[in-house]
Amino acid sequence: MLRFTFIYLLQITFIGSFLFVVSCKGDIGYISPGNDPNFTIISHSDQGFSTTNRKVSVFGVDIYAVSEVNDEKLLHATNVLAQYLDNNEDGNVDNNQVHDKMIENKAFIIMWKDDNDLDIDPPNDRIGQDLGDDETNPNFVINNKQGQFDASLEEIWHIISHSGYAYAYPEVFGENPGTSLTNAMDIARGGFFTEIPNSYPSSAWYSYYDYTCEYDCMAAEYFYWAITSILGAQENRLNEIGDEWILNTSELVETVDTAIYSLLTTDEYNFPTELPDGSYRH
Repeated sequence: MLRFTFIYLLQITFIGSFLFVVSCKGDIGYISPGNDPNFTIISHSDQGFSTTNRKVSVFGVDIYAVSEVNDEKLLHATNVLAQYLDNNEDGNVDNNQVHDKMIENKAFIIMWKDDNDLDIDPPNDRIGQDLGDDETNPNFVINNKQGQFDASLEEIWHIISHSGYAYAYPEVFGENPGTSLTNAMDIARGGFFTEIPNSYPSSAWYSYYDYTCEYDCMAAEYFYWAITSILGAQENRLNEIGDEWILNTSELVETVDTAIYSLLTTDEYNFPTELPDGSYRH
């Protein structure tokens, strides 16, 4: 679920071995750089992120974490972000326009353990997305998409779509009424609704009832459901998600939601074609 939008400041990074730090919560200890061959966990003093004690940078996009977040989950999220941005894993982002906008918007992710961890005050020129430690499941994809869903597949896509695609192609992927994305969503919802209806038309295949989610939020959720269904993330989850989204396979999206399928498989936009499994260039 897309919870909130922050707005970011570009970081200065350095690579060390083990770093001795005092975190904002007062605990003293070592920060391990981790064991990933491509990414290093580092300490930071970035403005507005005093509840976090470390971060990883992925193609210039920061992922912050509070001390209680497991290193394995932080690095898993790092790899998922890398795989979304560089899906063919050649070391270069697949869509430079999207990446440029994410950097321009100083996009970030914050990984949290409890609600108090989100009490941050980033600079107002940063766009951010949260991801919970408990909702991150590194084993979901490698276990044949069984068991607890890996929310990193959702929340990380949200920051890419919101800070990247929506800005790189505003007439196509903008979250406001009248774009290619939202026109397709209006078909999927059975009509144009600026507010959540009491009930959706029986023809709708996207029927989200979260009354805190406004039109732009609805568009972001729709984008997520469509792309991850095409990539296969939802194929075993119909019983969990059917009250909101029923096109849980690529075949169903292609057959039923022809507008979004055509949009998300157009070569021009360089969308991922493989679902991230958290093993970027491993």
